[in-house]
Amino acid sequence: MKVVPDGYHTVTPWMISPGDTAPLIDFVVAVFDATELARLAVGDVVAHAEVRIGDSVVMMFDKPDWPRTPAFLRLYVADDAEVLRRAVERGATVVTEPTELFWGDRVSRFRDPFGHLWWIHQRVAEPTEAETNQRMHDPEFVRAMEYVQSAEFFADR
Repeated sequence: MKVVPDGYHTVTPWMISPGDTAPLIDFVVAVFDATELARLAVGDVVAHAEVRIGDSVVMMFDKPDWPRTPAFLRLYVADDAEVLRRAVERGATVVTEPTELFWGDRVSRFRDPFGHLWWIHQRVAEPTEAETNQRMHDPEFVRAMEYVQSAEFFADR
C-alpha cells in the first residue's frame, strides 16, 4: 500500500473559510489556472473541496461557526507578473511588489479577497553558492530583503 496516494504530496494544505469557499475556488482557478478536483456541498456550505494548483492539491471547506482563519501559501509560478495581475484584477491586494531576492527568486505577495495570503515566487536566477553569499551582502539585495520583511500583511492592524 502506498503511503501517499497518487496525485498528492506528503503535505496538503487546508484553506478554511466561514462560508466563501465556492468563490475562493473560482478565484484560485482563475488566478493560478488551478483545476477543481472535487466539491461536496451540503446546501450552500462546501463541506469538502480539492483543487490542484500546479502539481499540488489544496483542500478547502466552509466552517461557518469558526472565525476566519487565513491561510499562508507559497507557490512557484512560471510568470509571477501575470499571476499577480490576474489576482489584482479579481480583487486581491498587493502586499509586496515583485522583488528579486538574493537566492534567485523574485517574490511578491498578495492578500486575496477572502483574507488568505499568497507568496508568489518565480525563479529568475541560479546563483552559485559563492554568488549567493555575495548577493546576500549586496546593498541592493539587502534593501530588497528589508522591503519584503517590513510588509504589513493585514492593513487593518
